[in-house]
Amino acid sequence: MTDTFVALSDPTRRLLLDRLSAQGGLTLSDLAEELPMTRQAVAKHLAVLEAAELVASERDGRCKRHYLNPMPLAKMARRWLGRFEDVPLAAMSGFHGASSGTQAART
Repeated sequence: MTDTFVALSDPTRRLLLDRLSAQGGLTLSDLAEELPMTRQAVAKHLAVLEAAELVASERDGRCKRHYLNPMPLAKMARRWLGRFEDVPLAAMSGFHGASSGTQAART
């Protein structure tokens, strides 16, 4: 899971994932279009995404096509974000009220 967080920490890698989400099966050249970096730099970013299993690749003749693998993101969402979905709103408003009450006590 650490690889997933590292991979998502870079805005260029998130942009690549957005492009693959919108249209899978893109080649390195397709992904490098309109980016202010070399194809080699994009390839390094893709390698990080592949190591985190966020991108799957397959050979198509001489081309290598890249696809988004949403499973690591789904697992991360369930593990890290899912636990906050069940927090009762009353508990959150109580937390907010506690901080307001603390400030009121200080003044």
